[in-house]
Amino acid sequence: MTGPRTEPTTRSGIPLKTSYEAVDVSDRMLERPGEYPFTRGRLTRPGAAAGGWIHRELSGEGGPAQSNRQLHYLLEHGQAGLDVIGDGPTQSMLDADHPLCRHSVGTQGVSLCRLSDYAGLFAGIPLDQVSISSSVPAAFALTGLIHAAEQAEMPLGRLRGSVLQPPLYANDAAYDSFMPISLASRLSVDTIAFCAEHLPKFHSYVEDTYFFSEGGLSAIEELALGFVQIRHLVGQTLARGIPIDSFASRIALLVNCSMDFFEEIAKIRAARRLFATMMRTDYGATDPRSLSLNVTSHTSGLTLTAEQPINNVVRGTVQGLALALAGVQAMEISAFDEGFRTPSPEAHVVGLRTQQIIEKESGVTRSSDPLGGSHLVESLTDEIESRVLAMVHEIESLGDPIELAERGHFRQIFTNAAVRYQHQVESGELQIVGKNCYRMSDEDDRLLRDIAETKIEPDRDRIAEIAAFRKSRSNDDVVRQLRVVLASVGDPEANLIPAVLDAGNAGATMGEIAGAMRQAHGHPFDPLGYLKSPL
Repeated sequence: MTGPRTEPTTRSGIPLKTSYEAVDVSDRMLERPGEYPFTRGRLTRPGAAAGGWIHRELSGEGGPAQSNRQLHYLLEHGQAGLDVIGDGPTQSMLDADHPLCRHSVGTQGVSLCRLSDYAGLFAGIPLDQVSISSSVPAAFALTGLIHAAEQAEMPLGRLRGSVLQPPLYANDAAYDSFMPISLASRLSVDTIAFCAEHLPKFHSYVEDTYFFSEGGLSAIEELALGFVQIRHLVGQTLARGIPIDSFASRIALLVNCSMDFFEEIAKIRAARRLFATMMRTDYGATDPRSLSLNVTSHTSGLTLTAEQPINNVVRGTVQGLALALAGVQAMEISAFDEGFRTPSPEAHVVGLRTQQIIEKESGVTRSSDPLGGSHLVESLTDEIESRVLAMVHEIESLGDPIELAERGHFRQIFTNAAVRYQHQVESGELQIVGKNCYRMSDEDDRLLRDIAETKIEPDRDRIAEIAAFRKSRSNDDVVRQLRVVLASVGDPEANLIPAVLDAGNAGATMGEIAGAMRQAHGHPFDPLGYLKSPL
């Protein structure tokens, strides 16, 4: 006897048939690329070919000078855009010389503490020609880029790039910034409002579903939580009196791309449709650019293994191909040494070359939305859209998103997903080649390990550099501007970005500015209890 038959499903649990026919899809198959609701892509003119995308690889290591060399290296190898990630202390809004940071400075990204660090990071980079994206706390990434542009005498209106806005989820699913969620949300809206006035080409709001989906969320959960946050921040921005068409076109979505090939393609198509419908129906946007979502993606680091790292090159290729077929505007392929470290130079080039081969040699960019009309893909797109909307409405029915975050509602979702994923791997329900099937002995599993296992040492010189900087600056000027930050946080009508920029120009560090903001909310200046407030 055999056991009960198990029907196949996608990673999100959507049942799959053995074959699909026209009866399985809606009449949405009549949609055309470049037209509302942009399921089939956001082309600038109907009938145009899909073309390429911005090639990026995540970068950042050590201090600004070391990372600057890395950026130039990538540009020399054909990269068209830059994406900088901060190290652990930077992501947590702590300075390199904080007593608890010394063992992690520069090991998981670049250490950025001062505005001058950004000028060093981007030295020699043509800021008006290269899109600069930053996985760094948005207010500091933005003011740092502004400072670098001013040092290069570059008009702000010519800057292109983006910053991430994760106020609801960062403390639960990434590095804890120790910021009250209401303050983090305000900083996000302040950034959007400031850019709408001063940086018209800059994407002031990237909804980053990648970082929280990497804990094991399904494609449905990933998009649903992303749209909950989009709706929250759009609502908060509109409440400031800022018209929807003045900022909606500068919203982008950074999605994860896992190994479920067709589901990931359908997820991206559904996201474009959901965004366009929401902007028109719920918020009254009329500018076509406000309806056409810019989608970028990282391939999934979670899917990459420390076992048999050569297999990760294949995984990155499969995921990169899915993104190309889905028609994303930018792409990053996670490095084959992801299971060990931030990308080595060799892994950077492999990720970049993978993108270039897909674009230049495979022919998949010669037609827009080449899988449009596939009964399977269209059916999955409809099903994902329906399930995401249902989850968004369910979450919003529970109350204000800030209050839900403060009560730990989203943390529980992330915890459940992580436990579920771990169970799937341990039980073999989710088969991962080299990890829980087709394993190799340690003696045989040596290919690429000499590169992947190269250690990154903490940047001790960076710690001394920041400590010396504190002694060389005018502390009176620093305290004066930190008091302005303190007062600005207490003024609900004030936009905090100018105060952050002025404090940075006076020599205040990121940790000090963030500490002043925390104090204004009645929280400790140093959330870890080691430093005294200068205020």
